[in-house]
Amino acid sequence: MTAAGEGSGAGTEFVSGAFGRLAFRRFGPAGDVPLLLCHRFRGTIDDWDPAFLSVLASERDVIVFDGPGVGHSSGEPQSTVTEMASAAQDLVSRLGLEEIDLLGWSMGGFVAQQTALSGRGVVRRLIVAGSKPGLVPGAPSPPSEVGQIAGKPVNDDEDLLYLFFPESPEGRAAGVASLERLSATPNRAVVSRAGVQAQSAALTRWSSGTDSAWERLDELAMPILIGAGAQDRLMDAFNSYAMVRRLPNANLVIYGDAGHAFLFQHAEVFGRQVLDFLSAP
Repeated sequence: MTAAGEGSGAGTEFVSGAFGRLAFRRFGPAGDVPLLLCHRFRGTIDDWDPAFLSVLASERDVIVFDGPGVGHSSGEPQSTVTEMASAAQDLVSRLGLEEIDLLGWSMGGFVAQQTALSGRGVVRRLIVAGSKPGLVPGAPSPPSEVGQIAGKPVNDDEDLLYLFFPESPEGRAAGVASLERLSATPNRAVVSRAGVQAQSAALTRWSSGTDSAWERLDELAMPILIGAGAQDRLMDAFNSYAMVRRLPNANLVIYGDAGHAFLFQHAEVFGRQVLDFLSAP
């Protein structure tokens, strides 16, 4: 592993494995079970809100990474959630980690669930934020505008505010503040066109039930925290409610005034909830 560059308060490092040269950043106190974060559609390690990471890293050994062909990583972009989970497991193995806690946001929540299902014994605790377990019967579909905006070649600030935050004055103010924090990161990476196409294919397979965790949720016996925003346009909170009803050992928290990026809008509060969950007996 070699250090290179700076960003998000930690140097970027790389580890070579079966899926290419993967970029990651690691920060916070060592010695406890590391917390690995899996990112959203079109997200890179430069797109984690520093305010949220700061709360987590105040007590935990935190690792963020770019999947193959995404952001700062080399390799081929992956078009299934199963492949993405395999790459996450390979990273964990290459870092010599025998046990991890796992947090996935949005598409990263798909990857986190699949990693927990396939990496038996490695995932101690699981946090799924603003996500879903696949095709959930009866779940509302996103507005048509969501797909149109999310699929643009480039998303500007107004696009991100629409996708991730509620339209209330408070929600918009929180979104603007989050975007300002993110913009302070120099040389931010983006996901290539090929990466967006591959991720879109993975999203479609998962959302259609072709590649899904819905029927296997009862296999996830570890403690699980589910988080959602009641105003989420991308993944309705119904998905989280339906998910927690099928899990044997899970709790659900829903933020009534928040959207898809509730974890950034309420970085301090949700960050503390994650830390309390991870440190509980």
